[in-house]
Amino acid sequence: MNTILAIGAGIVIFALIFYTIGIYTEQRNQIITKKVLVFLSLGLLFDVTATACMLVGSSNSPFTFHGFIGYAALLAMSIETILAFQFYNKYGANISVSKNLHLYSRFAYILWILVFITGSLMVSLK
Repeated sequence: MNTILAIGAGIVIFALIFYTIGIYTEQRNQIITKKVLVFLSLGLLFDVTATACMLVGSSNSPFTFHGFIGYAALLAMSIETILAFQFYNKYGANISVSKNLHLYSRFAYILWILVFITGSLMVSLK
């Protein structure tokens, strides 16, 4: 594995940690707080950075099956972060999230985790 890919693989671990804290906190408390927004934002920042590193460092085409599901998961988490900010700005921190947003958060996170696992398996099985 080249250096840029290794850096991207390391950075994506931070995205995993930050997304997990943000989504877990929202799912458990069913509210969006500043803490949730910070962790989702950091997760997104590290996810975008890791994706960029993997695109630059990979000799493979960016249009692989893993690439497409990875872009879909990144898009899903981007939408989740935007929706969380919109909800927080509209309702504040002490209002329960809507059932739809609560379910979407879970869906986006599970999709992202599945992509994370498949990427890890692909690297470990080479």
